[in-house]
Amino acid sequence: MSIEQVSRVSCLARPIAMPSKKKRALRVIAIQLLSVVVVAFVAFGMLHRGAGGGDAVAAPHSARTSAVATDTQAPSPASDPPPIAPAASVSVPNTTAGDAGSGDPIDLAVAPDGGVPSQPSGTVYRSPFAKPNPGAPVRAKVAMLLNSIDDYDVKSGTFTADFFLSLTSAQPMPPMNLQFPNGKLDNKEILADKPTFRLYRMTGSFKSPPNLRNYPFDAQELRIVIEDDLRGIDQIRFTADKERTQLARGFRVLGWQVDYVEARSLSQAYPDRFEGDDLYYGRYIFTLGIERFATSAAFKVFVPAFVIVIISLLGMWVGHEHMEVRSNSGAPMLAGAVLFHFALMQELPPTSYFTRADKVMLGVYFSLLLGMISTWWMFLVKEENIPIVFRVGRAVVPIISLAAMVIACFV
Repeated sequence: MSIEQVSRVSCLARPIAMPSKKKRALRVIAIQLLSVVVVAFVAFGMLHRGAGGGDAVAAPHSARTSAVATDTQAPSPASDPPPIAPAASVSVPNTTAGDAGSGDPIDLAVAPDGGVPSQPSGTVYRSPFAKPNPGAPVRAKVAMLLNSIDDYDVKSGTFTADFFLSLTSAQPMPPMNLQFPNGKLDNKEILADKPTFRLYRMTGSFKSPPNLRNYPFDAQELRIVIEDDLRGIDQIRFTADKERTQLARGFRVLGWQVDYVEARSLSQAYPDRFEGDDLYYGRYIFTLGIERFATSAAFKVFVPAFVIVIISLLGMWVGHEHMEVRSNSGAPMLAGAVLFHFALMQELPPTSYFTRADKVMLGVYFSLLLGMISTWWMFLVKEENIPIVFRVGRAVVPIISLAAMVIACFV
């Protein structure tokens, strides 16, 4: 055999050089760093999701508040108005709140100089919808019996309601046009229509913006808002009949438990729609407080999050001589945490704040990052110091991770 053939055989017999364990571990660390960058982008998106969005509400007019509670003194039509010189050519009949045949107040308003008409006398309001000489307003007691709440969607805040509504007064009530500012009626059945008593059965769709700061231990308020946009408080005022504001027997909301029932009445003022728009309108608000079942919430969010952290911490007991195995243990847990968090986000609407579940997941990401740092640290020290780093990481990382998760759960 020639020298050239011997050299060729020896080259073929030479084993292929394989990357060292350290190089393979460095590749895994590079993948983990890429995963951390992805998680950072996800967290940035969570922080800015819905910023300036659904939680914004219109600011009230600077001249007056948009809603005045019942016990707050709104301008009283029964008080003595300031003297106003009536127009000589206009004769305004002296009517009462229950006089349905006297015409609408807007038909009695005049505008001698053009622009928005107003009542020539007999009212403390400049609005053309204020009734002249109304006398004392009729006080109507509003009661509601809620039969059912169905199809509640916390993501959109919408629900359907079936309820009885009654209005009772000591004096004849004027005609009213009941509106629902936070929803619409699907069906209305008139059961009684007497001068001093009216009873309806109604079904409709309504919307109440959810408050998800404590999700998954959140409590929501489902509101049904009723308003008469035909008559102001100079003609009729609502009073909540709390003794007859209640729930039907066997009432329940699927997936939620009832916390409380509340009813209140307000005197509502709109921001100026036109010059002299100063008339208040009566509003009745029924509120049903509901909250999630704590056991279901814990198993849905907290238990999976803690399982991810515990499994990742088990890698802290993998010896430094098995560096590749230890490096590979963090990436699957990080991917699982991101997917789990993404699934939670799909169930909620965009918010401008962190929910409690978001804070828990931030604690999970922090715990996973600590485990990765303890592994990367071993590549930055001398070989004789690796056992020391291993022991320090195994003692410190679990304690810090536990503290981070506790803080995330209660802050």
